[in-house]
Amino acid sequence: MRVILMLSALLSLTTISATGGEQLRIAASPIMSFAPSNLRVLTRLVPDAENRTLDVIVDSGEFYRSSQIPLEGEKAPAVITVEFRDLPKGENEVAGVLTDSAGARRAVARQRVTVIARGGE
Repeated sequence: MRVILMLSALLSLTTISATGGEQLRIAASPIMSFAPSNLRVLTRLVPDAENRTLDVIVDSGEFYRSSQIPLEGEKAPAVITVEFRDLPKGENEVAGVLTDSAGARRAVARQRVTVIARGGE
């Protein structure tokens, strides 16, 4: 349990940034937890006139949840946080997908998150 708390704290203290070559970055926290888990996904994007939509997705194969955030080009915030509640046990891929006004992908960022079953589950 201490390891999980330490990893969560470390990830929370880590700053993420996106630069011109890296239009989108994500950091999910905690990266390892017990089910059911609440997951916080911090996204960092470079504001750009072409940015129109940010999709944040959690997918384990058996569990899927997503959130779509409309963006106003370069007026959009550089940091967006999304929270997903009650994730069941499983290996999850967290993805951020940035799209333009034509619906084309501009950038994709991914991270793995593990949710462990409690005791007798």
